Amino acid sequence: MNAPYRVKGETGEWEVVVGLEVHAQITASKAKLFSGAATAFGAEPNTQVSLVDAAMPGMLPVPNRECIRQAVRTGMALDAKINRWSRFDRKNYFYADLPQGYQISQLYHPLVGEGELEVLVDEKDENSAKRIGIERIHVEQDAGKLMHDQHATMSYVDLNRCGVALMEIVSRPDMRSPAEAGAYLRKLRSILRYVGSCDGNMEEGSMRADVNVSVRKPGGEFGTRTETKNVNSVRFVMAVVEHEAMRQVELIEGGGSVAQETRLFDPDKGVTRSLRSKEDAHDYRYFPDPDLLPLELDESFIEECRGTLPELPDAKRKRYEGLGITAYNSSVLTAEVETARWFDLLLESGAEPKQASNWVVAELFGALNRRAQSVEQSPVSPAQAAELLKLVADGTISGTIAKQVFEIMLETGQGASAIVEERGLKQTSDAGAIDAAIDKILADNADKVADYKAGKQQLFGFFVGQTMKAMAGTANPQVVNDRLRTKLS
Repeated sequence: MNAPYRVKGETGEWEVVVGLEVHAQITASKAKLFSGAATAFGAEPNTQVSLVDAAMPGMLPVPNRECIRQAVRTGMALDAKINRWSRFDRKNYFYADLPQGYQISQLYHPLVGEGELEVLVDEKDENSAKRIGIERIHVEQDAGKLMHDQHATMSYVDLNRCGVALMEIVSRPDMRSPAEAGAYLRKLRSILRYVGSCDGNMEEGSMRADVNVSVRKPGGEFGTRTETKNVNSVRFVMAVVEHEAMRQVELIEGGGSVAQETRLFDPDKGVTRSLRSKEDAHDYRYFPDPDLLPLELDESFIEECRGTLPELPDAKRKRYEGLGITAYNSSVLTAEVETARWFDLLLESGAEPKQASNWVVAELFGALNRRAQSVEQSPVSPAQAAELLKLVADGTISGTIAKQVFEIMLETGQGASAIVEERGLKQTSDAGAIDAAIDKILADNADKVADYKAGKQQLFGFFVGQTMKAMAGTANPQVVNDRLRTKLS
């Protein structure tokens, strides 16, 4: 394990305590939590607003079964307790983007109870695993959106987002560093995307985090926490933890005290700033929503939810390791659901697991990064990749030629076998042709041959390289090595 993260102050070291409240939109549902209005991102303002969303008099909410189903599936994926009985509450506050004057949420009886998430703080270090507790997942409706840049003196209101179903996933204050907070958020996002309940698109706001940070002397009592709202990237969450920890230490050591407050993060300056004092539950005057009956889940619904869960990242990673794939490659291949699906198709196409994993992590990812493409946009399909890898495995082409073939595949979309055949790239083990090339190279480099025989063994690589170059990379490297050793001995 690495040394614990500490903030160094004038009075010694401080420990940071972090908890995250992640708001994840249930993007799997195409309708809102209590109405049939659409939820597509990017629609024209106020074009996806029902009478329920606009809080017109007499309009009553009706729970969306699919939203409840997706929240239950998410809870199961996090190994959390599913509460068979839960209830909606009203959270009362007044804001321009909240037409009802209250938000329908779940404070006292949430749909999902305690669970936990295991993360690798350093994906290259199996010993960096840490379990982070999840306190609850409750379902609530999102608020609308205020737009401050549309008019010089007024703010506009877009209610398209109003009423969209949110899962608020509340962690325990178990994280102790920016790295742990980042690892937790990445892992949580990965699981949501595997399950399919949320697309995890933080740039579009379908997943965002409220970051709770406090500091204390190592092992001491918890300090007063601040909450930085609506942070929309893993990198920014880590930056908030780092900045807030340092700010609080400097404040305390300077004789001040930390105020329990809500803050905002300025990504351009990398700092947080005060927004308002932090409210407690009694300030919102929670009470059971009189328009909604409690949710009661029967066994058939629970089993239907459980039966639709996919193979999750941890299980998939262990399966890959069982196939001989390294722990690091397994971690990389399972981090994103699209990558895992692509790799599974590669294996189903007949590729050998260890060879395939090395090729995907090194060659495919390298090429896609250069082209600024995702694995879903790869010009080479899993079946085409399997064909290429088979040509290497059976000796038809060398690893060096495979790199050339792959580049041609990326540009043309052709299959590997067709490229090899058309361009005469098949590997040769013809000892006669290889001997002829070697004899010429040794004759042209008599001085280096003498140096080699005098003890400069590193020159052997020079002779191999010259031979492969002379044969345009088509010579079997093993045969080249064997013939060179014989001729130089």
